[in-house]
Amino acid sequence: MPEQNKPFVVTDRRKFTLDGTPRPDADPSPEREARPEASTPSPATSAPPTAPTAEAKPSQPASAGPQNPNEAELPPPPTSAEMEQANTAYQETSDRLDTALRSANPGMDHPPAMSFEQIVTSIYMTTIHQLGGTTQEGQQPKVDLMGARQSIDMLGILAEKTKGNLTPAETQLMDNALFEVRMGFLEVTQALARSAQSRATAPGGVTGAGVPGRPSIVR
Repeated sequence: MPEQNKPFVVTDRRKFTLDGTPRPDADPSPEREARPEASTPSPATSAPPTAPTAEAKPSQPASAGPQNPNEAELPPPPTSAEMEQANTAYQETSDRLDTALRSANPGMDHPPAMSFEQIVTSIYMTTIHQLGGTTQEGQQPKVDLMGARQSIDMLGILAEKTKGNLTPAETQLMDNALFEVRMGFLEVTQALARSAQSRATAPGGVTGAGVPGRPSIVR
């Protein structure tokens, strides 16, 4: 019979019937597990992933300088809305405090608003106290040299940061305050040096410690 006239035969290769029982005419050979054909890997996926090296890390921009280590510790700044809310709450609380103080103390004046002059004067008076300038007559001055130096440096930083943004009167106040506390610091340190020398050379082992009028260092 010519090949084009051969009958088309359908062979049922199922091993089980619809109710799950084995078919008597099924092929007893085990089924072969179908395996997908291996595809040729593309160049982009053929190489296994490797751990990033130091050269692969993104580098800092050329224009970026060394970062301040203290800047990394700072929290994110508050938003404008948060700043306004905090300022409003602070002002309202301060007003309630003033009202309570005036109610408890009739005739009490309203406290003056804080100004630049008050800030400079406050640091100046603190420094004078630390240098022993507020000691009453007849008492032995007690000097806090480290505290006085920090207060003087604080005043110097304030002068540097506000340079060019002060009125002539504010500039004069700042210059006078810095000059006086710096000169006072020099006078006290020289007096302490002279006092130490006199104690070391006092005849008969009598020292000048505890003598009224002579400064003694606190720390």
